[in-house]
Amino acid sequence: MNVVMINGSLRKESTYNIGKLLINKLISEKDTLKEFFLPRDLPKFCCGCNTCFTKSEENCPHYEYTSILTKAMDEADFLVFTTPVYVYHTSGQMKTFLDHYGYRWMVHRPSGVMFKKVAVIISTAAGGGMKSTNKDIKDSLDFWGVGKTYPYGKGVAAISWDGVSNKKKQRINLDIDSLARKVRNRISNPHPSIKVKSIFYIMRMMQKKVGFNKPDVDYWNAQGWLGKVRPWR
Repeated sequence: MNVVMINGSLRKESTYNIGKLLINKLISEKDTLKEFFLPRDLPKFCCGCNTCFTKSEENCPHYEYTSILTKAMDEADFLVFTTPVYVYHTSGQMKTFLDHYGYRWMVHRPSGVMFKKVAVIISTAAGGGMKSTNKDIKDSLDFWGVGKTYPYGKGVAAISWDGVSNKKKQRINLDIDSLARKVRNRISNPHPSIKVKSIFYIMRMMQKKVGFNKPDVDYWNAQGWLGKVRPWR
């Protein structure tokens, strides 16, 4: 199994440690893990040039960074996204990462390999805001076509992993045991959720009836998705 972990912070505290706890419960020595840290591995803000939409993602001015991330995600079986809560939302560096992948939303040019992937989003805060933070990321993953995404948020009442109480760590460990079982079962039978399929069919109808962006329509035609081909088969 290939696992990719994308961290929305350079700090290796609560969010990161919970992510690694989950991964360690799922992988063996024969599996591979690639870790990325933002903003180190994508230090540029999306500049809104629209080149990825109107031409190709390869024309993105930050392609030297995004190409590495994209290749890793496409080759992964399991994706883990972690972020601390910043003012009730995802970190700015995670947001700019997601901004670079607007072209992969299903209204544009989603990658067919995403429909059989499983992802987990992990967020933590000293207080609250995990639900809205996880939604920031899950919106993108759903519209990328990721088959199944499991969000997990935890208020840890601390600003460092060492500061988290043993009682909370025990509760987190139980939570992650349960989450690991769900992920393992889904990876063994990968398929898109009803929500992801629904988005696909809505966007398919838009491509057939509206088709406002020629590169997108050409892409959907090339994949065969406007005919009988489906990315999850």
